[in-house]
Amino acid sequence: QVQVVESGGGLVQAGGSLRLSCAASGRTFSSYAMGWFRQAPGKEREFVAAISRSGGNTYYADAVKGRVTISRDNAKNTVYLQMNSLKPEDTAVYYCAADRILRQTTVVFEAFEYDYWGQGTQVTVSS
Repeated sequence: QVQVVESGGGLVQAGGSLRLSCAASGRTFSSYAMGWFRQAPGKEREFVAAISRSGGNTYYADAVKGRVTISRDNAKNTVYLQMNSLKPEDTAVYYCAADRILRQTTVVFEAFEYDYWGQGTQVTVSS
């Protein structure tokens, strides 16, 4: 079992940058594929980015591709989401999720696949 806690959210102007962090508990972090999702007010939760256990494979939603980079540091039990060129439509609560998975190269982008979720961190982009 793993617990994940997000941090790094805040208020930023359009065009600005933020780096979200997701710290995981436990000694088996490298056994988990990780993902970021977001939920804006009145909207369903949507996929943002995912990274494989090894960090070698990543996958992005079209809405953020080219502006967002997901990475992980297995030695620090942390996954990051670097967001650049932020837009007001990026405003949402951002959630980190973990999925225990066998293959090191698999990325997971379906929310229902993930077993563990954080409480979320608010990102607000002003115009």
